[in-house]
Amino acid sequence: MIGFIGAGSIGGAVITGLIKNGFDADQITVKGGRSNRAQLLEDQLGFKIVKKVKQLEDAEVIFIAVGANALDSVLSELKEIAADKLIVAFTGSASISVLKQGLGEVKVAHAIPNTPVKVGAGFTGITYSSDFTAADKKKVASIMGYTGQIVEVPEDQLGILGTVAGCSPAFLDVFIEALSDAGVKHGLNRQLAYEAAIGMAIGAGKLAKQSELNVSALKDEVTSPGGSTIKGVATLEENGFRNAVIKAVDAAEE
Repeated sequence: MIGFIGAGSIGGAVITGLIKNGFDADQITVKGGRSNRAQLLEDQLGFKIVKKVKQLEDAEVIFIAVGANALDSVLSELKEIAADKLIVAFTGSASISVLKQGLGEVKVAHAIPNTPVKVGAGFTGITYSSDFTAADKKKVASIMGYTGQIVEVPEDQLGILGTVAGCSPAFLDVFIEALSDAGVKHGLNRQLAYEAAIGMAIGAGKLAKQSELNVSALKDEVTSPGGSTIKGVATLEENGFRNAVIKAVDAAEE
């Protein structure tokens, strides 16, 4: 059995991604917060809800998905049952040292998923404490694998990886919306414009992942001499597109 503390935006997305992609809902127990989000998800997905952290004592792996302001109180409650468990925290401020300080000599990991975990297409960066064994890592990875890709990184890279993978879905949503607006401006109906932009994003991402070429070379394949695409790329450059993306990441990292 696995346990969750919190079922908000990220916790709920991970739980949904797990169950929708084949993880047994009967093996998930969730301790929700004061909102009714956990109850609403339970009605849809069929996992078990409990009222107290100590009721997760049978879980082998416990995922913490609460805001930074609730982390200390959660760690205080969790310490009573955490000794033989693997603890994975999604909270941004939950560094390995913070988790160890709150829980003592317990195996802990800090992970930052992005929202596409909800549809099994997520990207999660994770850092494990030094006492995690290869078997422990395999267990966590096998669970999170239901939600998409999981990559182990040093802790000093976890923040920027989380920004690049975690904030960028919102950046991409803005880009998709802008493409759709442009399509509507030139005569497409709104639904078709959205479908075209979203379909492009899915296909281009899949091609970039599966191709042996890097994204610069893939761009070159589309930009024929004097063609419409290179004119559009040049206009993006004139308007600071690359710099805007870099500055957006800089701002999110501050």
